[in-house]
Amino acid sequence: MNSPAQALRPDAGAPAGQSASERELAELLVQALNLEVAPAEIDPTAPLYGDGLGLDSIDILEVALEVSRRYGFQLRSDDENNLVIFQSLRSLAAHVAQHRTL
Repeated sequence: MNSPAQALRPDAGAPAGQSASERELAELLVQALNLEVAPAEIDPTAPLYGDGLGLDSIDILEVALEVSRRYGFQLRSDDENNLVIFQSLRSLAAHVAQHRTL
């Protein structure tokens, strides 16, 4: 996995402008993937996959499982919208907000 520093705000000590749902998902990402970054330091518009936060396909699967457990809906690997859903913390939060059942 690449360094998560690429997805950090340059002023990493300052709030990243995350909404409450983005902050909650950032905490989920940090916990589920054991990232060495504070959740508040994750830029909500930075890419999650590849460049940016540096997640790989295994990381995305882990995130999908955690989202399913916590929010009560399935993120399917064959969903044609996955590139959009996992584009950034912000896009993932928007998808969760639309589909959560818990």
